[in-house]
Amino acid sequence: MELVLPSAEYKDSFIGAVKEFQESTEASSRHKKYRKLSIPELETGFDAFVERELSHARGENLTKGYVPHTDYWLIDNGEFIGRVSIRHRLTKQLEKFDGHIGYDIRPSKRRQGYGSKILELALPKAKELGIKKVLITCRISNVASRKIIEKNGGVLENQVYDPEASVDKLRYWIDIK
Repeated sequence: MELVLPSAEYKDSFIGAVKEFQESTEASSRHKKYRKLSIPELETGFDAFVERELSHARGENLTKGYVPHTDYWLIDNGEFIGRVSIRHRLTKQLEKFDGHIGYDIRPSKRRQGYGSKILELALPKAKELGIKKVLITCRISNVASRKIIEKNGGVLENQVYDPEASVDKLRYWIDIK
């Protein structure tokens, strides 16, 4: 199991995961990214998709208000399991509600330890980017994420209300050694 940069090598598995996210009835903000993707466009233009994903780390092709971020894919036995995004810096909005790291695991691979593993593997990558203390948040109702963050050394700072998402979020810090 490893974190890799997005790659055309995992096209079929990634597209399979996108289909799972699109078929899922869960309505989290993380699913929006996958629901917006077009399967036919991915099938014919996967190399261009991968290049766009890689360009975000260089600060290119960013959605307005986004900061440079590096995405890694969690791969297990050649299969796309999930994605982790490490934001290189925080805006006031990110510092208050979203943090440095966001991750998602494809629906069929949840509750199998992959969430803990993806965060564990992401912390050294954040350190390579010069981040010494990682902020990570989750919805107060997301017990699984809370356990993952705490298992990886997260120390709860506080709880805040996110008016954009209309939910309370927990803010955790992880010191990277």
